[in-house]
Amino acid sequence: MDKALAGVRILDMTHVQAGPTASQLLAWLGADVIKLEPPSGDITRGQLRDIPGVDSLYFTMLNCNKRSITVNMKRPAGKEVFEALLQECDVIMENFGPGVLERLGYTWEAIHARNPRIIMASIKGFGSTGPYAEFKAYENVAQAMGGAMSTTGFEDGPPLVTGAQIGDSGTGLHLAIGILAALNARHRTGRGQFVEVAMMDAVMNLCRVKFRDHQRLVHGPLPEFSVPTEQCTATPRGGNDSGGGQLGNAIRCKPGGPNDFIYVVVQEVVWEALARRVGGEEMVNDPRFSTIGERRKHQGQMWQILEDFAANYTKRELMALLNELDVPCGPIMSTEDLAEDEHVQLREMYVPLEHPQRGGWHNVGMPIKLSNNHVPMTRSPLLGEHTDELLHEILQWSPETIERHRQEGAFGK
Repeated sequence: MDKALAGVRILDMTHVQAGPTASQLLAWLGADVIKLEPPSGDITRGQLRDIPGVDSLYFTMLNCNKRSITVNMKRPAGKEVFEALLQECDVIMENFGPGVLERLGYTWEAIHARNPRIIMASIKGFGSTGPYAEFKAYENVAQAMGGAMSTTGFEDGPPLVTGAQIGDSGTGLHLAIGILAALNARHRTGRGQFVEVAMMDAVMNLCRVKFRDHQRLVHGPLPEFSVPTEQCTATPRGGNDSGGGQLGNAIRCKPGGPNDFIYVVVQEVVWEALARRVGGEEMVNDPRFSTIGERRKHQGQMWQILEDFAANYTKRELMALLNELDVPCGPIMSTEDLAEDEHVQLREMYVPLEHPQRGGWHNVGMPIKLSNNHVPMTRSPLLGEHTDELLHEILQWSPETIERHRQEGAFGK
């Protein structure tokens, strides 16, 4: 049973969502992730609780396959524990507010001096340089400042945040990639390095096609948009437009509930078969839709015809029909749909787990599938659950040494 990151040990000081997303992915790839928490614990343990006194789903869904140790970094005994663990780890991760770790005396230079092989991975809202460096950021702030909100929604409405957590979890994905690159570089150089991802930068990267369209506007309007773009100087909100070379939109199906829609992409190669199925030879020969250029000009009318057709089918029925014609499409899947979906279960993307306090719950599964990475998903740790275990296993500390540090306030408030 192999683990892709076997032998990699990570000291994870991150909290909330962005950092824990990255460290959980690395744990699912086989890294030994030590979640170093203050005595009060990761703040998300108590946020949005659905069961009083029990770790929230916010915490449990982002901290599987980790071991927890509590360390009071304000006490000399706690700093001693932290510095000893630094010597035994390959990576340290943090996403504190600007200057927090530095005020404790742990700049990158100080950490690197203690362990030249260690990789320090940091998430900040806007990075460590630039006019915004001292500002705080959250998910929706990153979406606002990274270009996502201005390009999401309909042009006659307000900018919208997307339900996908591209500011937090999207940044975590970028950080995991950076850590893996730094580990690979260390194989050659023997030295660690500083890895930084800013939330704003990560959102900009995820919005790269919007910057493609921003630059295309210099040379004329964007014909694939359903809204006029002649006077635009920035990429507009395109509603449910596909955003690519092919037309796409969400079409309402029966019985007409809030998620009874299917997204359809009208590729050039499938148009004739689709038109014939929807409207017969009359639609195939309709000059309004004869070419992709004409379909772009008359896309409002085209979508209305397709929606009238879709009103006779549920989204699942229409998905089956359109796939017979090789039309790219997908029903709008609610969280309830996905939680019960056969494909999702087969792919192990909604995984049942047991928690000693919570009982049964589900976590979203590991999206990266390796043929030779066998890491069963395990529950999130209780606060400080592995403190003694980690100190004995990694530092070879005796029970007496651990107890002395406990008495000196290393692990408690």
